[in-house]
Amino acid sequence: MATDQQLTTADLANTANGNDFEQRGSAGAARAMDDQHSEPLLPHDFSEEMRNRWEGIQTEFVDDPRVSVQRADELVASAIQKLAQSFADERAKLEQQWSKGSDVNTEDLRQALRRYRAFFHRLLAI
Repeated sequence: MATDQQLTTADLANTANGNDFEQRGSAGAARAMDDQHSEPLLPHDFSEEMRNRWEGIQTEFVDDPRVSVQRADELVASAIQKLAQSFADERAKLEQQWSKGSDVNTEDLRQALRRYRAFFHRLLAI
């Protein structure tokens, strides 16, 4: 997930406040979550990559604490962006069906709402 300029949590906060920033990273769909919140929020391979990067960040703290904290912020921002992108992708698929005049299957909408609900409850539990 190499980029020229790293995304930070400040970038995400600016986006939430209506400010725009360049989209970075690849879009991916997170696995669907059940009501018990037991399913992962992010794909397994992405999570493994993030864990490996985190270990490197922790290791370099001794030699360069400032850079380590900066990289930790970028890593958290990447994970948040990936998660947000998965929800945006799901929403775009539904909107595409609506714009074609197609009725979206009620079961698809129910699954989407369950996923939002599970994420929302997990987010508030943090």
